[in-house]
Amino acid sequence: MRFLTEEKAQGMTEYILLVFLIALLAYAMVRVFGNTVKNAFNSGARKLRNAAR
Repeated sequence: MRFLTEEKAQGMTEYILLVFLIALLAYAMVRVFGNTVKNAFNSGARKLRNAAR
């Protein structure tokens, strides 16, 4: 049973899980803070547009 002692697949699985968890966390943060960040950028753009007039 060579596959039980094979460590390459285990390392790859750990990296895949880590990438998946990071992507899931990023998605959750965008869902939670997306509107706040969008409003901040829109406010800054509005101020710049008014200052340019």
